[in-house]
Amino acid sequence: MLTKTFIPKLTDDGSYTFFSDEFEELFHSHSGAKQEAKYKFIEPCKIKEKVTIKNTIRILDICYGLGYNTAVALENVWSINPKIKVELFALEKDINVPLQTINSNLLDNFSDNVIDNLKGLANHQKIKNNRLNAQLLLGDARQTIKTIINQTFLADAIFLDPFSPPKCPQLWTVEFIKLVSQCLGKDGHLATYSCAASVRTALQLAGLKIGATRSVGRRSPGTIANWKGNNLPPISQQEKEHLQTRAAIPYRDPNLTDMAETIKTRREKEQSKSDLESSSHWKKRWLNNG
Repeated sequence: MLTKTFIPKLTDDGSYTFFSDEFEELFHSHSGAKQEAKYKFIEPCKIKEKVTIKNTIRILDICYGLGYNTAVALENVWSINPKIKVELFALEKDINVPLQTINSNLLDNFSDNVIDNLKGLANHQKIKNNRLNAQLLLGDARQTIKTIINQTFLADAIFLDPFSPPKCPQLWTVEFIKLVSQCLGKDGHLATYSCAASVRTALQLAGLKIGATRSVGRRSPGTIANWKGNNLPPISQQEKEHLQTRAAIPYRDPNLTDMAETIKTRREKEQSKSDLESSSHWKKRWLNNG
C-alpha cells in the first residue's frame, strides 16, 4: 500500500503545514500553524496559569496531526516550570502525518527536548520519562476516545482540532462531544478553532458553558468551554442569536459509526423540517442593523 506523501506548505508565521487531499483542507490556517496553536488552544486553556499551581498537567489533543498544539503546549509548560510532569493522550487517524512532520524537520524551531519527545511519540506511539507520559492512539477518534474514558483520564486542557464540520462532521456530533466532555476535568478547559453554531450547540448539550476566543487567521472567533462558565470571554449578541437559527441544529451520529455523508444528510433533513430562522436571514438582518 502506497503511503501518501504530504508536501510542506509555508504559513505566514514561518511554520509549515500540510494539505489533506482526503478532507480538501489545510491542517492549519494560512496565518500560521504555530500561531494558531498558541492563540486558539494554549492561551484559551490557561495552560500557563495552570502550570504555576499544579504538579501535573493533563492534556488531550484530539486530531494530533502535525503535533503543533502539543509542541507549543510542552514548550510553554516547561519554559515556566521545567520540572512539571505532563500526561498526554493524543488521537490521530493517520500516523503518516506526525511521521512525515518529523522526517521533514517541520518542528525544528522548537527546543531539542520537545523535538526528541515528539519524535519518540511519532515513532513509537508511546513515550515515558521523568517529565512526559504520552500515548498517541491511532484510528477513528470515536472509538479510541473510549480508551481514555476507561482510564478515567480527566484533562486540564482539551484541544478539539478536527477538520471543519462540513468536511469531517463525525468529530463534531453531539454524541462524540459528549464522550469528549467525559474526559474534561472539573476545572479544565476545552478549546476549538470553530465557532459554528452546530458545534457550540453540541458543547452546550454536553453540559458545557461556552465563550469566544480571539480570531486568528480568519474573521470568526474560536470557542472555549468549561463546566462552570467562570472567566469565559462572552460571546456577542450576534453569536447568541446565531444559536437560535437552523445553523445551530447539531450533527448527530447515534451509534458513533456513521459515514460523513450520512451524518450531513441527517442534519439537513432536520434543518428542512425546522421552524427556526434561517442563517441567511440572520446574517442579512445583522448586515442591515450594521
